[in-house]
Parts: sequence; C-alpha cells; structure tokens
Amino acid sequence: MTTTNEKSDKSGVDRRTFFRAGSGAAMVAAATVVGAEPAAASETQEERLKARYRESDHVKAFYRVNRY
Repeated sequence: MTTTNEKSDKSGVDRRTFFRAGSGAAMVAAATVVGAEPAAASETQEERLKARYRESDHVKAFYRVNRY
C-alpha cells in the first residue's frame, strides 16, 4: 500500500482530481445559466388565449381504450 505522502506512479488523472474538476465545471455552468437573459416570447396575445385542446380521433380512441 502507498501512503498519502507518496506519489502515485500512474500516469493520468486520479479519482479525486477527476471529481474535483467535474464539480468546478458544474459550478461554472451554473454561474453561466444564472447570468443568462430570459428568452423573449414568440407568441402574440391572441395566440396565448386561443383554445388549443381538440378532441381529435386519436384523443377519442385514447379515451375509449382507457374508459375515460
């Protein structure tokens, strides 16, 4: 076994370094999202208020099969 003071002979990234880098990248991504501006709505007021639900054939078949 190796002690914590000895360096590993393995080349590459050890497990702790890998997870430390991953958590740092997650914090950077979260900070980027927080600073983002909200997207503008592309719908007009009329489009937002119009009826969208339609009882089409496939909806009626769903209701019939599931006994609604």
